[in-house]
Amino acid sequence: MSDIPSIPDAGTDPLLTPVQYVPTVGPQRALLLGNLEIRTARDLLFHIPTGVNDFTDVREVPQLQPDVEQSVHGRVVDRDGRQLSGGRTLVAILLNCRGHFVRGLWFNQPWMLKRFRDDEHVVFSGKPQRKMGRWEFSNPKVYSLSDDDDIDAAAGVFPKYPLTEGINIEQMRRMTRSVVDQFADLVPDPLPEAFRERLDLPRLSTALQWLHCPDSAKHFEAARNRVLLDDLLEFQLGMALRRRVWNRSFKAFPIKVSQKVDARIRRLFDFRLTQGQDAAVNEIVSDLNGTQPMHRLLQADVGAGKTAVAVYAMLAAVAAGYQTVLMAPTEVLATQHWDTIDELLSESRVNRGLLIGGLPVARKKQLVDAISSGEAQLLVGTQALIQESVKFNRLALAIIDEQHRFGVRQRAGFSGYETQPHVLVMTATPIPRSLCLTRFGDLDVSTIRELPPGRQKVVTTRISVEAQQARMWDFVRRQIGVGRQAYVVCPRVEGQTEDDLNAVETVYQQLAHHELSGLRLGLLHGRMDRDERHRVMDQFRCEEINVLISTTVIEVGVNVPNATVMVIQQAERFGLAQLHQLRGRICRGSFQGYCFLLSTADSPEAIDRLAALEQSSDGFVIAEKDAELRGPGDVLGVRQSGSLPLRVANPVRDFVILQKARLIAQEMVQSGEFDLPEFRALKAIVLDRFAHVLDLPQTG
Repeated sequence: MSDIPSIPDAGTDPLLTPVQYVPTVGPQRALLLGNLEIRTARDLLFHIPTGVNDFTDVREVPQLQPDVEQSVHGRVVDRDGRQLSGGRTLVAILLNCRGHFVRGLWFNQPWMLKRFRDDEHVVFSGKPQRKMGRWEFSNPKVYSLSDDDDIDAAAGVFPKYPLTEGINIEQMRRMTRSVVDQFADLVPDPLPEAFRERLDLPRLSTALQWLHCPDSAKHFEAARNRVLLDDLLEFQLGMALRRRVWNRSFKAFPIKVSQKVDARIRRLFDFRLTQGQDAAVNEIVSDLNGTQPMHRLLQADVGAGKTAVAVYAMLAAVAAGYQTVLMAPTEVLATQHWDTIDELLSESRVNRGLLIGGLPVARKKQLVDAISSGEAQLLVGTQALIQESVKFNRLALAIIDEQHRFGVRQRAGFSGYETQPHVLVMTATPIPRSLCLTRFGDLDVSTIRELPPGRQKVVTTRISVEAQQARMWDFVRRQIGVGRQAYVVCPRVEGQTEDDLNAVETVYQQLAHHELSGLRLGLLHGRMDRDERHRVMDQFRCEEINVLISTTVIEVGVNVPNATVMVIQQAERFGLAQLHQLRGRICRGSFQGYCFLLSTADSPEAIDRLAALEQSSDGFVIAEKDAELRGPGDVLGVRQSGSLPLRVANPVRDFVILQKARLIAQEMVQSGEFDLPEFRALKAIVLDRFAHVLDLPQTG
């Protein structure tokens, strides 16, 4: 009797064969592969390499040529990092390549010094130059070689894979070659041949062969492009179908904006709209004019004035005889919007109300009845607005602010009416282009980039040593002395240990007795009750408090133009987008603003993140950098944590392919090509993957 177990029946799909039965895997490695979510033959086939080591042109040093793409390999014998004039840095790594020495150079990338180890075996790839008798690679690609990589044994192109403890790169390569040999030809291709030829794509089985067993870097890239395009195309087809379902199924109240109405609304503002605000208003008015529900995203940098655009749209709806609503994720932000709108409309006859969870029962019932009867025309509130007890009479426009805090289903919270409202979602957190095409790919996008006249940029500085902190606190005192105010932001309410110096209450006590003693300090955090939080914020707005020591509860919805200084404790603990949002709380008036990022972190990631904030005040630039550093997150926003609804693609890394997939998907759905019989298999895959998360019908 053989000890080799027989392969169990995988039903009608052999690709579902448990991975342990793939030759070269076995039970023990199958357990380890489970750490990489690889459980079947199909999972292993679609374990996508992160790239390749291209050793097709590895040369000995005497064979190198200037300005030609080529590679050398050797051992690290010296590492040097130095500071240059003007705050620049230089990292130099010296390789011993069989007695010949080659240098790799990196400017303004200090973290590269920690990238290398003494005696590490690495490959430099790039276009070298000979300087002062030595070959130098400027910013070369770097490949680390393991003991399993015998670069002299055979030239070639070798895939690099995500690994797990207990499985080395050569074992992974053997397993993927084995699964390709046995299963690649069994993978069905959902794309018709004529469609593949039009897009110059290889067959899926061929792509899997080239992916794991490439004979050239060109074939590997073609294969990787095919697999990633499949993943992104299926997702974008789902988004395009969702948009088509909405357009075919729902009708909205048309909101006409005459020149007279436009002039009446603009007279309410004591300022002229910027060019960016005007452009956004025109796009929104064009959408509101139709009977198809508007689905538009309005994104603006911090302080760019998206609220004025929202108010314009709401008043247009009221002027047309309809109801309108603005929903915010927190009571603080909802109240801030309410105060702005209520003051703006103080002389108007618009019937308006604020609906939040903390309302007295009698007032809430009165407001809900007014909403139901249609008497209440303009509403501001939190998720209390989409509770079952709230029924609108003629709701024509719903505006959802800080949309990143709401998921797909909350965005659809106003959709249970025979006539659908137009929907405008807003954010003051600029969204990376990749997420605009994924999480909000079913929306049209309006963008406001410019700030109102007179707004100054915030001067941002990283503080990393104790001596700098003393000068910083002295600067804070001087700002208070000339009548300004300041925020100090802490990462948490209580310390992780008893002596945690960065908890907000500890920082409050420390500053009150030492660095800022004698000043009027306030304390604010989420565990305080609602009335106490409002009291503290009112004191700060009225300048009864000089310095507000707070957690991130001030991230959105706080507008104190006199506050010009922000100190952020342990800044490395915050994401880039969040730091930019916090920084946006200052410099909201005509005074110069100053933001200090306190951080002693020395990891490359932390240094890189804080440097990006020092170097740019453009929220859109920062958003791209944040996505690059943190990854795409859960692009659909339908759950708080968990993996992407994408199998192998990363919308940030693969943005160019994402753009291509979106254009293809839109054309296929709009032209009706996607409904042809030859795309039946592809449509089945799209509906199986995305019907639930995108609320698509399973058929039709």
